[in-house]
Amino acid sequence: MLQLSDEQQALLETVRRFVCDEIRPLEDGLDPDESVLPKADFDRLTAMTKAMGLYNLDLPVREGGPEIDLVTRCLLAIEMSQHRAGLYAPCYDVFGRTGQIPLLSAWATPEQRTRYLEPSIRGEKLAAFALSEPSGGSDPGRSITTRAVQDGDDWVINGDKLWISMAHEAQFALVFARTGGPGRDGITCFIVDTDTPGFHVRRIVHTLRATHPATELQLENVRVPAGNMLGGLGQGFALANERLSRNRIPYSAGCIGVAVRAQQLAIEWAKMRTAFGKTLAEHQGIAWMLVENEHDIRSATLLVLAAASAADAGRPFRSEAALAKIAATEAAARVVDRSIQIHGGMGVSREMPLERWYRELRIRRIGEGATEVQKVIISRDLLGAPYRFFLTR
Repeated sequence: MLQLSDEQQALLETVRRFVCDEIRPLEDGLDPDESVLPKADFDRLTAMTKAMGLYNLDLPVREGGPEIDLVTRCLLAIEMSQHRAGLYAPCYDVFGRTGQIPLLSAWATPEQRTRYLEPSIRGEKLAAFALSEPSGGSDPGRSITTRAVQDGDDWVINGDKLWISMAHEAQFALVFARTGGPGRDGITCFIVDTDTPGFHVRRIVHTLRATHPATELQLENVRVPAGNMLGGLGQGFALANERLSRNRIPYSAGCIGVAVRAQQLAIEWAKMRTAFGKTLAEHQGIAWMLVENEHDIRSATLLVLAAASAADAGRPFRSEAALAKIAATEAAARVVDRSIQIHGGMGVSREMPLERWYRELRIRRIGEGATEVQKVIISRDLLGAPYRFFLTR
């Protein structure tokens, strides 16, 4: 069993109580598909997390944050996601909106820090991550056709983006555009204010999930100053890859949290519900489904924590993150599916969160790189060097 430090245990217990006592009761009074808490409640809970030192947990020390290690951050993500809207960030944004902050912290110029990073840390600005395009999002190194052309001291951007989360609410976007030839070295990242002329949210794309809005963007002669380039010319792919690889790990941990909560609900129901003269839990078929759930949860958790540990130690973790992403998203989907089956008709009722998680987890197997993309990443690493057992140095 993983041995937690006293500090980790205290953090987990604090977050667990917060979710149980503060977030779940509020969700009971909301529409089952609601994703945003009422403003008064959101402000109150945010003030509480700040007072408890739980706001912006992964904010770097140099930015005034605690910079929680990734292993602990994943353990906390598992706790933070154990409620109805657990896979939808705005319902746990009371813990801080740090999505693009690590990239800005690592790459921003002094002027960019003042205009974008610092307001983001304070929660005054939200950034969108505009990478994917209608031509494809799984291979951005080759599929990006959005182009930025230098014009004096400015860059003029033209193109389309698709599946961009929260762009309709964001104050600025990290836009990846082609500034050179084909391939990864021809991509550059620009910070674009969303009120810039020519930046249009063409539409909100409605998907299987609840109300998590993805958007389609049109950039038509969007003019940005050269000072808004994030990182160097041609560094966009490296910047995006850094963000995606690392983010896949806590992203996967959130899926495990939902699976844990689904398992809890399934066990409680199996102990209470009777059929054919005995509780569901006394039927071997049901008991074994619960065992299969536990096997999925524990196996996925170990892979997620192994990836986080590698990242914390400064070791290569690309394949580890990909393995974690496959394991957690696929396992959580199975756990929720079995939990629905155990609940029978109640499992697909909107009175319970299971049906919402079922839809959300189907999206998670695509978001942040589909399962098949993760297999490509892993296979490249397996075939690119002589095979060695993963525990050997």
